[in-house]
Amino acid sequence: MSIFSHPEFEHEQVLFCHDPEIGLKAVIAIHSTALGPAAGGCRMHPYASEHDALTDVLRLSKGMSFKNALAGLPLGGGKSVIIADPSGPDKAALLRAFSHHVQSLNGRYWTAIDIGVGPADADILAENCEFIFARASQYEPGFNPSLFTALGGFTGIRAVAKHVWGSDDLTGKRVAVQGLGQTGSDLCRQLHEAGAELVVADVRPEATQETVERFGAVAVAPDVIHAQDVDIFAPCAMGAGINDDTLPDIKARAICGLANNQLDKARHGEALRARGIAYVPDYVVNAGGVMGASTVIFSTPSREAATKRILGLFDTVLSILIEADRTGLPSSQVADSMAITKMDAAKLP
Repeated sequence: MSIFSHPEFEHEQVLFCHDPEIGLKAVIAIHSTALGPAAGGCRMHPYASEHDALTDVLRLSKGMSFKNALAGLPLGGGKSVIIADPSGPDKAALLRAFSHHVQSLNGRYWTAIDIGVGPADADILAENCEFIFARASQYEPGFNPSLFTALGGFTGIRAVAKHVWGSDDLTGKRVAVQGLGQTGSDLCRQLHEAGAELVVADVRPEATQETVERFGAVAVAPDVIHAQDVDIFAPCAMGAGINDDTLPDIKARAICGLANNQLDKARHGEALRARGIAYVPDYVVNAGGVMGASTVIFSTPSREAATKRILGLFDTVLSILIEADRTGLPSSQVADSMAITKMDAAKLP
């Protein structure tokens, strides 16, 4: 399939990065620079095919454009993927080879952490590239900037609870968390401290067991986590988890999680609305990471200022859900329209 006929292609620029000596196969997708330089993380994943990798990076980069627009950041949207196993022995070499491709864009695209690429990896990228954020060396020892993302997720859950039940008090609310990486795990911590009851799943048994022991969570199999009898479903793993197969089984009144591209198809936003399920668009609620870490691109980093911005997602989420109710449109469509309006306005002379 030609890139130009790919159904997800509506981008300014797509780069295919190759270094046969190292074994690097990577893609950088710049969706929009209307609001500023494109910014978005680098994902390392052993995709089943190059087509799958391309589809993922095209969808993720578009989501970054919308995310940065609604977060009020002076940034466009981009994303990159490296087709590789992040647990492999050649990870550092792949990152170093890839960083030269990012550097060649001379600031048109800034990259950072994502699935398979952590803050220490971002420091490896920065050895040969100026345009890297969310590096471990930018924060005090022990702090992971992915925790900014978890705070945004918790803030979004409070907002959707306020919208659905009239209160952001999470005491006694049952929340199913799918995916227990850095963000999913810290989201569980915040939910537990707020009095929520947790049902959890992860493909790694050790991660699930740790969450059960720390927070008194109930563990279920990953393939049934979406179908639990809970108040809120929080997808925090890979995307496309809300699809034709899973959607009929969802019992939650609300969906608010940190995974990217949760809707397999755009029509699933309407399907959720028709079933009376309040859906918080993923790129809105998972904006905490880029809101907290990207200030190095355009300002002086401040943990206090970043936290204040992330807590402001409460009002953003509420406004989208209220507008969706007012218009009868899916919340996903409402959020898309708001983001596109901001991006289009930036293009005006």
